[in-house]
Amino acid sequence: MTWPGSGILESRSVRVSVESRVESVPVFGVAVAGCSGGSDGSTVGGELTDAAAGGDTAAGGVGLEVSTGCFSQPCRRNDMASMGTATLIICMEMAPLKKTNVQRRNTLGSMKAYARGFRSVANIAGGFRRAGLSVALALAMALAGCGEQATLPDAATSGTSPKLATPVRAVIPTVNIAPAKGWSPGVTPAPAPGLAVRAFAEGLEHPRWLYVLPNGDVLVAETNAPPKPDDAPGIKGAIMKWLMRRAGAGVPSANRITLLRDTDGDGVADTRTVFLQGLNSPFGMALVGDSLYVAATDALLRFRYVPGATRITEPGEKIVDLPAGTINHHWTKNVIASRDGSRLYVTVGSNSNVAENGMENETDRAAILEIDPATRSSRIYASGLRNPNGLDWQPQTGALWTVVNERDELGSDLVPDYLTSVRDGGFYGWPWSYYGAHVDDRAQPPRPDRVATAVVPDYALGAHVAPLGLAFYGDALLGGRFLGGAFVGEHGSWNRRPRSGYAVVFVPFVNGRPGGPPEPVLGGFVDGDGNALGRPVGVAIDRTGALLVADDVGNVIWRVTPDAQTNK
Repeated sequence: MTWPGSGILESRSVRVSVESRVESVPVFGVAVAGCSGGSDGSTVGGELTDAAAGGDTAAGGVGLEVSTGCFSQPCRRNDMASMGTATLIICMEMAPLKKTNVQRRNTLGSMKAYARGFRSVANIAGGFRRAGLSVALALAMALAGCGEQATLPDAATSGTSPKLATPVRAVIPTVNIAPAKGWSPGVTPAPAPGLAVRAFAEGLEHPRWLYVLPNGDVLVAETNAPPKPDDAPGIKGAIMKWLMRRAGAGVPSANRITLLRDTDGDGVADTRTVFLQGLNSPFGMALVGDSLYVAATDALLRFRYVPGATRITEPGEKIVDLPAGTINHHWTKNVIASRDGSRLYVTVGSNSNVAENGMENETDRAAILEIDPATRSSRIYASGLRNPNGLDWQPQTGALWTVVNERDELGSDLVPDYLTSVRDGGFYGWPWSYYGAHVDDRAQPPRPDRVATAVVPDYALGAHVAPLGLAFYGDALLGGRFLGGAFVGEHGSWNRRPRSGYAVVFVPFVNGRPGGPPEPVLGGFVDGDGNALGRPVGVAIDRTGALLVADDVGNVIWRVTPDAQTNK
């Protein structure tokens, strides 16, 4: 059994070398958990016993021992195709082992049994090699974790009282991306009954965020992450970057804001101009008087705006620096102005999943900052929010609300992302806890004093839905049932089985508070083969009351209106 390729897998304390022929078994060993798959979906390999290829202890080697009971159930063949090529599953625990022929034979036998569950080893390795990954890296695609999946229905992990499952810990987390494909001509997302959708603008470059100017012009941030050389280093980081590219998040940043104008009122932009360019991963935008504020990844900038202008050529001025650096794990920065325009509120995501990069790298992160543009001073308005993005003011109460992406690697059911009001001085748990006092012991050292003060979020949106866009509705066009409620753009999961998100949902509000389950507004972003045709990001309400949705995989701005046929 020849593996066409070679490479080195590295983690903090384990090194696995894979040579071009498995039979040679190098100094360091790898054990592959047999997973499934005859054409009928039957189990071929099953779970392994405690056997592995041995490391040479005389040379200081450390082998890998298969953890029995790693998978809660056999994997099926159709579980293996989530990344477009067969996914290799390994389950590892560190253990010093002696090098024996028996262990070698067991390992090779398990590898061969496992490989029989796929078309061919060459196809597996070839797919990864074409993506720029060695076979060694392919082996580490154990990230897929095919045995772990959600046990709770979606409804249980959303609403005002979500059920919180028992954490599922694994050496390698679940991965279940929807590879980016894009829309075929004439195909659109699926609107909810009574609504219609059409493209407002197409052919954009990774449109992420939207802002509607008073004259009806629509600003679109065409943007993506800046270079982040120290974010997620090592083998795990390499895998995650490859996965994000597969999900459509690896394209270069256009670093511009584009202006779209519908001059004839037909619901399609017929004028498109470069409004601002040469920015550093711009995201949020806010207009106060003649000052347009742009939140780039590393600074809050101010530009002079002339009503009706289609381009700004004057240089902007920096108001404050924003946390960035060479890690910059969550790079997006959103901004909203207070009702009187005297203060600005900027979202800053964490520099890690759960502070694994050290709290010294989390200064002013996982927070919403309040900025005084007159004095250029800032303070932490609310903290413990792992990755807040959308911001809006609830129409009835005037309270500030946000949507937050919670932490990963606790299983498919944890932790629900959420929509919450934002309290001045409030602490929402990250990294030490989630949903109040549910302690995450991965964050060290523990801080029971902070956990005791953690605010419970107002409303769960579901586990790993990745909410980004947020817009409260205060118009009449879409119908009275939407008044006062919130539209949320859910970018979609990469680490949940089955997938979640990939939709725009509506959260009804009653007397200024969430008052029912999330309702689908726009779906159909993932096709029957599991490919992402699009991924919703920012949402905004245009001057007519229609809902605009930025789609960064389809490169489209969608416009949702009442369905004329239904509403005759």
